[in-house]
Amino acid sequence: MRQHVNPLSRFFQLPLQLPSPQELFRHPEKPIHLDIGCARGRCILGIARRDQDWNHLGVEIRRPLVLSADREARDSELGNVRVLFCNANISLQGWMAQLSADRLQRVSIQFPDPWFKRRHRKRRVLQPELLLAIAAALQPGRDLFLQSDVLEVIDPMVTLTELSGCFERPQQENRPWRSDNPLGVPTEREQLAIEQGLPIYRVLFLRNHQPLPELAALEREWQAIDNPADTVSSGT
Repeated sequence: MRQHVNPLSRFFQLPLQLPSPQELFRHPEKPIHLDIGCARGRCILGIARRDQDWNHLGVEIRRPLVLSADREARDSELGNVRVLFCNANISLQGWMAQLSADRLQRVSIQFPDPWFKRRHRKRRVLQPELLLAIAAALQPGRDLFLQSDVLEVIDPMVTLTELSGCFERPQQENRPWRSDNPLGVPTEREQLAIEQGLPIYRVLFLRNHQPLPELAALEREWQAIDNPADTVSSGT
């Protein structure tokens, strides 16, 4: 069951100083996979066991879910995975900006809380400023993976990503949705959706060579779109 928290409440607006890779990982020089909204961390922990040549960081806004997940991460003998509590739109941007070039090589946002109503736009996890921070931290060719089982949730995420001009889909990708999860380890929500035969909407983007747009211009263009579903459904 999804457990919502309001990311706009005062408590979640307090910025946190997240530990550096040197503080988090045994071998901080390895490439980093960042999973935003990792819930109980089952997916990121599983990926860390499989992809031991990477470092893996999960961040989650629901603190009770983080406590047990990070305890398990700390107990891992691999030293390549951590799970941290934070509001991604408040505390992640500064952390990414301080990373050395090409340290962050993969970002995933999987099954975020379904704030799909337009009046809840500001509560969605993928906001323009966070997207541009991700784009700034990723070198060309690096991955941004999005997935959800709620069409009204992923449509605005895809629309915003495409509006930025900073990402493109690999040529071999089938539009509008990818059939499989390139990470290879399902989240708990993903596994439940599979078992129930529910549709899952997946998109893999690659960072391109385009410069970052101005934040204000991107925000205006995104807010001006009345029906994001039209953009995605048409395959444009």
